Amino acid sequence: MRFPCVTHLILCFQFRGDAERVLDVLTKRFAKYGLKLHPEKTRLIEFGRQALAKSEQPGGRKPATFDFLGFTHICKRSRKGKFMIQVRTMRKRLRRSLTKVRAWCRLHLHDPVEEQQQALNRKLQGHYQYYGRPTNYRSLWEFYRTVRRTWKYWLNRRTRGHYLNWTAFGHLLERYPLFLPRITRSWVLLPAR
Repeated sequence: MRFPCVTHLILCFQFRGDAERVLDVLTKRFAKYGLKLHPEKTRLIEFGRQALAKSEQPGGRKPATFDFLGFTHICKRSRKGKFMIQVRTMRKRLRRSLTKVRAWCRLHLHDPVEEQQQALNRKLQGHYQYYGRPTNYRSLWEFYRTVRRTWKYWLNRRTRGHYLNWTAFGHLLERYPLFLPRITRSWVLLPAR
């Protein structure tokens, strides 16, 4: 009986030739044990300082990005001009999380507002705990705003003729606030050598 083996792995190399040799060796080694690399998920990309520097040349192309563990990794420069890797929530993961929130709101349409608020805050807090990285603040706000809009929509579905406008919803949020986005994972600073 064969079981699928799923492993996510990123290997970094300074030179492309080294990466190509290791990819060739990995393919052969995996085949020896009846395993194979996924053809759509295995790729060589140029990523890092040199890729960013090339993209800044006239006619240069944007550096490649890659998705790993729910984040899209992007080569950028900081405000001070230093190289950095920014992370953003993968679009697919963001859509999936919002779809779950919509489904939950529809299912719990007639629960008391206080219980809805507490459950939505748990969902928001869990999202912030995982995706709360310094360069991901914009995605956190997008998630928060969409959850807030979704909650308003489903509250309106239960009021039969009494439309809950944004002013009234603002008053409701004062009484039953939703957690605002926050960074939960700051960068780890390693000691200088």
